[in-house]
Amino acid sequence: MHDQHFDNLSIRFAKKIYGSNKGAIRLAVLQADLNEVLPKRQLRVLDIGAGLGHMALWLAEQGHQVTLVEPALSMLEAAQQRFTEAGCQAQFIHADWQSFTQQAEQKYDLVLCHAVLEWLAEQSQILAAMHRLTTADGWLSLAFYNKDGLILQNLIKGNLRKLSQQRFTGDAGGLTPQQPLDPRELAAQVEPLWHIQQRSGIRVFHDYMPPQFRQKIAAPELVSTELSYRRHPALAGLGRYLHWLCQPRAIAVD
Repeated sequence: MHDQHFDNLSIRFAKKIYGSNKGAIRLAVLQADLNEVLPKRQLRVLDIGAGLGHMALWLAEQGHQVTLVEPALSMLEAAQQRFTEAGCQAQFIHADWQSFTQQAEQKYDLVLCHAVLEWLAEQSQILAAMHRLTTADGWLSLAFYNKDGLILQNLIKGNLRKLSQQRFTGDAGGLTPQQPLDPRELAAQVEPLWHIQQRSGIRVFHDYMPPQFRQKIAAPELVSTELSYRRHPALAGLGRYLHWLCQPRAIAVD
């Protein structure tokens, strides 16, 4: 399995995610979590796999110095257009994470890695690379597609044969992530490098609601209710995506 990029899917991706309540909830949770921990000063921000630049633009609008790294040129160009329309500046780098991190020397106060890990063939190397690029008191904002949420969704739909065969991998070239992540397995990879300081669920109930009920609720109420339940002890871990805020551990160098 190879890392998957999004050149030909960017428009579909934008419409499917950010043209819906799903995208609004994702952004609301990520922004609320970051607002709780980020220091009130200008930060150097790195957005790896920045996509269409929604989070990067939100941070740039607050005065932070933002660098966007994205391997899909069409998505990077769309992000540049969004920044231009908003009158904001940023550095835009067309590269995959491997090429960028091998050459990068600057350290960042905040590294964003949102909806990236589930598209990679292997996660441990990018976790180590991001650790190297994060300041000692900096933050990693890590959001990923949750295998537990996918299991629950399939149970609700009665896809028991699919579950018994452990068929979770999305088709290459589609919009279903290649590799949903088991949060316990991922934590085992993260924790040698990072302290996981805060965990939230993204869409802890929205995706499980029958459409006829979901359609009766106004978007602002859906978003505000998701925010209020994002750390509920029984529900947070069932979010379709999980958001972890992490700080780097000091690693001894031989």
